[in-house]
Amino acid sequence: MAMRKYGLRNLQLIANKTNIPRPTVHARVSRLEKEGLLRTWIHPNYAKLGLVRAMVFLTTKPGKELLAPEALRVPGYWLRLIRCMGECNGYYSTHAIPLEKRWDFEQYLERIVASGVATGYRLLWLEEAVSPLPDFSYYDTKKKTWTFDWPKWLDALAAKPAQAQRKEIFLPSPFDKKDLIILKELIKDGRTKLTELAHLLGMTVPAVKYRFDNLAQSGFIREYVIDMLPFAPEISDLYEMVLEFQTREGLALGERVLSSLPMVLTLSRVEGANSIAVRIYLPRTQMNNLLTMFSALTRRGVLAGFTYVLLDPMTIRTQTFAYKFYEDSTGWHYNNLEYFEDLRKVSSAFDREDGMRVVFQTAPVPTFQ
Repeated sequence: MAMRKYGLRNLQLIANKTNIPRPTVHARVSRLEKEGLLRTWIHPNYAKLGLVRAMVFLTTKPGKELLAPEALRVPGYWLRLIRCMGECNGYYSTHAIPLEKRWDFEQYLERIVASGVATGYRLLWLEEAVSPLPDFSYYDTKKKTWTFDWPKWLDALAAKPAQAQRKEIFLPSPFDKKDLIILKELIKDGRTKLTELAHLLGMTVPAVKYRFDNLAQSGFIREYVIDMLPFAPEISDLYEMVLEFQTREGLALGERVLSSLPMVLTLSRVEGANSIAVRIYLPRTQMNNLLTMFSALTRRGVLAGFTYVLLDPMTIRTQTFAYKFYEDSTGWHYNNLEYFEDLRKVSSAFDREDGMRVVFQTAPVPTFQ
């Protein structure tokens, strides 16, 4: 909790804030990282970078399932690709698109449908993400079990909401390609050493530290993310849900309560709606209780509705934002004419070569970053 609040790098500060000896802090963090139980990264402030996040549910045409992720990757601005099942049978993806190219991206998705790769899509523009740390107050360290207090959570979500807070306004701040490289390395590993960044950029450590401090103080580092899966992968499933609240006040309360639930990995408000996208990781024996709670909230008039898809963690592909397409002199490069042609080439190559190949996947160790 202290690492999330004060930062991932300064273990002496963490020791001071927690009153735990520094050698103990260092030993425990090192052990958790070595055993793969602790992964850390950052959420950058995409708005300050001139980017806006998009979430896409692409319903694929039967037989073209393997081509769909390749089509979604063509513009290069994708962040995450995952096969999904449910309301949408196809692919779930997130992207960070240059702000002024939103309409162009929608046109590209239309072209994917027109090319016969997909039968339809749903596009939601998202605000900045929040990734809460699981609330371990619901965990019994002696019994090694979690408590799912559904009645308490239902009452909390159905409580009378306070007045909604005003939307955050981000003032533009200057940045350059080297700043983007620092941010993308921190997205990969939030505890990347300054010496490693200095070597990558060909700069001195003090110069890199100055840039890092400036990025943090200017708000480019929106959030430190601590990735600790609360439940065993063998018995759990990953979902993406969209909850539609009746009011803006209900949305604000819902966001606050959902952030405290141990099964919530990430929340993102949907632009222009009283809706929130929630990534949920939950033991499958509890999924019916989750749906029962949301159904009750709909009957009570808190929710206008909700939808969800099951995500296949074995198919997750991720990358950082498309820093390679940014130049200090010209900004972000985005050209639909190039992408339309690349999509045609990918589709043609698939029809000639890969369309008939059948490749079955082994079971890797799942990761949810």
